[in-house]
Amino acid sequence: MSRTAEVVRNTKETQIRVAVDLDGTGVSKVSTGIGFFDHMLESFIRHGGFDIEVETKGDLHIDMHHTVEDTGIVLGQAFAKALDGFRGVRRFGHAYIPMDETLTRAAIDLSNRPYLIWKVDFRTPKVGDMDTELFKEFHHAFAMNCGACVHLETLYGTNSHHIAESGFKALARALRAAVEIDPKTHGHAPSTKGVL
Repeated sequence: MSRTAEVVRNTKETQIRVAVDLDGTGVSKVSTGIGFFDHMLESFIRHGGFDIEVETKGDLHIDMHHTVEDTGIVLGQAFAKALDGFRGVRRFGHAYIPMDETLTRAAIDLSNRPYLIWKVDFRTPKVGDMDTELFKEFHHAFAMNCGACVHLETLYGTNSHHIAESGFKALARALRAAVEIDPKTHGHAPSTKGVL
């Protein structure tokens, strides 16, 4: 069973193509024009064990907001398309990721009832050139368009780089567990409703 998808989205603000293979090996090809964001996406892809290509051209002459949020939208849409109704997956996943002084927890439910609980505070307004407030925008856009209920919380930490990166890694590891094929579902959606 191939669990792949490609989504293209073009607006006046961004032009984005995302290709996803859920059963890859962590191979990434990422270009958004934002160095730190590329680094976060590459980390997400590696620790999720997905093969993903992200090509984003955005209106960076204005700011980074549209580029980051719209990339989250398209990545979420690509995951939803590849998951094809969430049939046969484990559905739930969670992860704790330590990075030096920081510890972040992620829990995810592929429920088709999108939601984001965000309990992450940054000590600085930027990491590199990237506004730290944009990390919530990305995670919200991803969750809403993937159909995922995501709870992300940094339990403690001080370094903004570590806080951001542990969040992407925690989401990746939780998602990796949630999208795994569960033989006990016999290819059905893991819900008493029979559909998600």
